[in-house]
Amino acid sequence: MTTFSNSSRARPRRSAIYMPASNLRALAKAKTLSADVLIFDLEDAVAPDVKESARAAAVAAAKSGAYGSRDILIRVNGLDTEWFADDISAVAASGADGVVLPKVNSASDVQSTDQKLRAVGAPDELILWAMMETPKGILAAADIAASSRLAGMIIGTADLAKDLHCAHPLDRGPMILSLQTCILAARANGLWVLDGVHIDLEDDRGFEAVCRQGKELGFDGKTLIHPKQIAIANEVFAPSAEDVDRARHLINQHKKAIAAGKGITVVDGRLVESLHVHEAEQLIASAMAIEELERDAADVQK
Repeated sequence: MTTFSNSSRARPRRSAIYMPASNLRALAKAKTLSADVLIFDLEDAVAPDVKESARAAAVAAAKSGAYGSRDILIRVNGLDTEWFADDISAVAASGADGVVLPKVNSASDVQSTDQKLRAVGAPDELILWAMMETPKGILAAADIAASSRLAGMIIGTADLAKDLHCAHPLDRGPMILSLQTCILAARANGLWVLDGVHIDLEDDRGFEAVCRQGKELGFDGKTLIHPKQIAIANEVFAPSAEDVDRARHLINQHKKAIAAGKGITVVDGRLVESLHVHEAEQLIASAMAIEELERDAADVQK
């Protein structure tokens, strides 16, 4: 099981965009994007005849250090493919922050990948993200989330809907149980958890609604397929200025109550206890981390 400090938990994960590693212009453009996480994709977005060149391009990009302090993840091909072993060997030495493992069906998938990474000399800080996109994977979510080296889960809603033979409406009702199962498993094990993609690029209102639903469910952020989606995801999953002001006010009032010998207090008509203070502190830490990341991204883009 992987656990994180408060500072690590505050690190922004509002937006994670897939970039096809076979597209050199896309990799270059990624330097200018304001996404919190960049996922260089070797799987779905890459045709079989260019898998090797895409792998080389992804590794070169990760090694370049040209993307600032944002997380660089590389999504490898599946465990049962001919490219998996070479992908793992290459990513292990790439300097990327993490590996995205597609179609995870069981804890043994994560464990065997961890063993392969160790065998090829991957550093301990190279983390794994499990894509939860199959019925078997959802049913095994609790065991998967307890795996070593695993730092996060990513929902693959398109593949999940296909395998469930269910509809994929805007409210995602047929998949809510699956989404909540993964959120529960992630939170029980101190992992990040990212929501699936929204494929209708012309539906900005629908995309914003799905982002808000994802935030309400407990996701840390949203995976994306196009740069035009970044701004909405970043806005929705970030604390608002009003949220930050309210959090600071709550903390200050609670400090005054403690100084007066009271364990609890009432702020704006609501009972405030230590757990609410902890939530407020996390919110402020998240806002500060976002500001820092955005300053760094602005420096990279100059």
